[in-house]
Amino acid sequence: MKVLVVGGTGYIGKRIVKASLAQGHTTYVLLRPETAYDIDKLQMVLGFKEQGAILIEASFSDPASLLHAVKQVDVVICTMSGAHSQNLTLQLKLVDAIKEAGNVKRFLPSEFGMDPSRMGHALEPGRDTFDKKMIVRKAIEDAGIPFTYVSANCFGGFFVGNLSQMGPFIPSRDKVCLYGDGSVKEKDYYSQVVVGHLYHIFFEGCLANFEIGEGGEEASTLYPEVQYTRMDEYLKRYV
Repeated sequence: MKVLVVGGTGYIGKRIVKASLAQGHTTYVLLRPETAYDIDKLQMVLGFKEQGAILIEASFSDPASLLHAVKQVDVVICTMSGAHSQNLTLQLKLVDAIKEAGNVKRFLPSEFGMDPSRMGHALEPGRDTFDKKMIVRKAIEDAGIPFTYVSANCFGGFFVGNLSQMGPFIPSRDKVCLYGDGSVKEKDYYSQVVVGHLYHIFFEGCLANFEIGEGGEEASTLYPEVQYTRMDEYLKRYV
């Protein structure tokens, strides 16, 4: 198939590009103008090109260029970080381009974390991200675009290695912070969002305490050939 990856230099995006190439798909990587000013990202996309990817220039400020890009492909995968509200808003422009093009057989928007449809009760300020994701979902469904939402439950690697401590992604060897120990401190915006998410994940259990509804599938049943890593095995690398 012909696959366009938007956000191909990010944490998820670069892995999606490599996987798409490895599976033999004709893989396009959206090259945004600002990438030319970031040497690391520029070298990454040039590396993708050497591996067989096709770079296609487009800008979210230029609807015609986005339309041209999506007209080249069958599948669009958006991997822009959901941590930045601006990126969620930019996806609406991508939805408009896909709707106008009319040729895309499947769109995977930037989701990849907690399912926003289950987070209507989320604490502020973190709830803002979920609300914006639902706006994008509504736009996709209203436009009649074939879609797949991927809820990867925050990727265990982000929380397991550091025992859910904010900071480095390796286990602390001298101390840990117990959230909700009774001490209330002023936190910046980012910390407030993270602590709120940790509350929903570990105290409330929002990623596990539900049944997958109609139209949903558990990934391990779709891809039984994947060898999933258990938590105890993952942590052994730090011993």
